[in-house]
Formats: sequence, structure tokens, C-alpha cells
Amino acid sequence: MGKVKQKRKKQKRYAILKKSILVLIVLLIGLALLYCGNADADKNEKNTQSTENTQNAGVENTEVTDNDVKDTEMKEPEITDATMFFTGDVMLQRCTDIYDAQGINGIVSEYIEQEMVSADMTMINNEFPFSNRGSQHPDKQFTFRVDPKYVSMLQDMGVDVASLANNHALDFGTEALLDSFTTLEEAGIPYVGAGETKERAEEAIFVEAGGRTIGVLSASRVIPVVEWNIETRQPGLFCTYDSTRLVQRIKEVEQQCDYVVVFVHWGIERKALPEEYQHNLAKQYIDAGADLVIGNHAHVPQGIEYYKGVPIVYCMGNFIFNPDMVDTYALKAVWDAEGNTSLQVIPVDTENYYTSELEGEEAQAFYDYLEGISFGVSIDENGFVTNTATE
Repeated sequence: MGKVKQKRKKQKRYAILKKSILVLIVLLIGLALLYCGNADADKNEKNTQSTENTQNAGVENTEVTDNDVKDTEMKEPEITDATMFFTGDVMLQRCTDIYDAQGINGIVSEYIEQEMVSADMTMINNEFPFSNRGSQHPDKQFTFRVDPKYVSMLQDMGVDVASLANNHALDFGTEALLDSFTTLEEAGIPYVGAGETKERAEEAIFVEAGGRTIGVLSASRVIPVVEWNIETRQPGLFCTYDSTRLVQRIKEVEQQCDYVVVFVHWGIERKALPEEYQHNLAKQYIDAGADLVIGNHAHVPQGIEYYKGVPIVYCMGNFIFNPDMVDTYALKAVWDAEGNTSLQVIPVDTENYYTSELEGEEAQAFYDYLEGISFGVSIDENGFVTNTATE
């Protein structure tokens, strides 16, 4: 019995020890689970706080960004003066050798060059095609054509827009006109008044200046044959013998921009006074929405007039054309922040294809002459034009 009792005691102690170990294991497991639960809870809380902070930070950043965008959207562009520079007829065929030897300041003075380059928009009448192709028009006394490489002359002068609506654009036929399109496009100089299609010929060019948009249209009232009209043959020129279509385009463009320039080829060569139809057309353009009407073609200056407060410059004469010329001018037009247009006449003459500004008594004599052939305007000693007409 003693051995059996001792054995039972050992079994009992083993059972107690086993039970204790099991209890201890259970207790340890419980503690471990409790610890893990608390740790997960802390982690979740931290993650939640981190997420909230991140979300809050994102909201704050979004609000700042949105406000910035709103401020940008609500802030109107700064309105400043917009300066436009216009010249008379430009024909480069006869002065390329001088340009090759002396550069652009062998053709125009540094002063004229700087005025052209610094203007927000400089526009010329491109009185020739840029091409080495085509056949000369058989029934014209004067035909012009210039190697496309000399488009660099326009670039050097800061030309921003070229009008092709004139009586020399098709001197060497449609091939040469198409070359003009390509040459000007590749040079980054938009053209108006001609195109491969009717829609392109009637298209306006838009220029951003002074926080606003200037729209430019161009058309011709002078072509040698009806086939040059885009209505008759394509490619061709936008014409305004019948004003209906140009008037309609002015109304349309006026809705797309802040200021409309109409650049028109008209009048009779060498005649200082405009024809009655020029007065009538100009008034129709202004009634349709034009803010400035600029004319050319006569090769001599014609006067300036105002209609309903809008300037009409009938013709500036030649700018680069003949070896020697006098009594001609360029024009600086400034459209100010209040919406008013001021004009400054810049008288020039040319000696051996070098166009430079007149000064002193010569300039004053030109101002007096131009005032005398104008209509209800005065021109001061600095060339600024004032509307003196009572309407």
C-alpha cells in the first residue's frame, strides 16, 4: 500500500502540476491576446488620426488651391495700351541686293525698324508674291515677284500680319500665290485677304495685345481681272466690290474680339483725294463694327477722316517700293485702356530704297500737307491727329 499511495501522490502532484501549467498557459495566452488587442486598438486609433490629419491636410490644400484658381479666374487681365503700326505698300523686288549687302538697316532706318519691331502688331500691304514659280500675267504693265528667302526682310522688320488682298498678289498666277501662303506660314507671319478657299480668304487674324484681342480683316476693291476674285476662282482674293460679304464678316468678327481693323485696297493710283465710293465703303465698315479702317493702293498719301469717332486712313502711299519717293507716311495707332484710338503720323521718304523718317521743317511741311487733304482733322507738330469735325 505504501508504494501505491506514494504512486498516487505522485500522480496527484503531476495532475496538479499539469493543471497549473495549463492554467498558466491559458493565462499567458489571455495576456498575450489582451496585449495584442490593445496594440491593435492603439494602432487603429493612430491610423485613424493619421488618416484624418491627412484628409484634413488634403482638404486644406484643396481649399487653398481652389481659392487660388478662383482668384485667378476672377482676376481680369491687366488692360494696357495696344500699339499698332501700319505701313503703305511694300514691294521688295528691287532692293534685295542692298539687303544682302547691308541688312535691314540698308532698307529702313533704325528708328523705323524699332517702331515696327516694338509695336504689338505691325501690318503691311505685301504688294507681290513670294515665289520663284509661275507665269507672268500677260496683260499687266508691272508684275512683281520676290524669292521666298527674302521673307527674312519682313521678319527683321517685325511684321506680324501681311495683307495679300491687292492687285499684285497673282502677278505670276496661282502657283506663286500658293508659294506666298507657304512662305509666310513658315516664317510665322499670318496673312489675310487671300486663300485656297473662300473661307480661308475671308478669315480674320487675331492678335493679343494689351490684355485684349484685335481682329484683322483685309479685302481688295482693285483687281485687274475678275478671275482673281475668290468667288470666281480658287485660290484667290477676298474682294469688296460688293461690300455685302465684308460687312457680314466684320459683324461676325466683331463678336469674337475687342477691336476690329479693316485693311482695304482701294482708290485710284496717284490720286490724292479718295473716291466717293471709298467714303461710302468706310462708313459701311464702321457701321458694321470696324474700329479702324486702313487703306492703301494709290501709291500717294490720301487724307484722314473720322466717322462716328472711328478713324479712316484712306492711303499712306508707298513705304518700300520705288528708289526715290517723297510725301508718304507710316502710322502708329494706339488703342488705350479706355478704348480710345489715337493716331500718330510718321512722315518718311526714300532715297535709293532707304526709307527713313522726316524731321524738323520737312516733317512739319508734310503734316501741313496731309492736314490739307484730310477731312475735319488737325495734325500737331509731333504728328498726332485730332478729330475736329462736328458730328
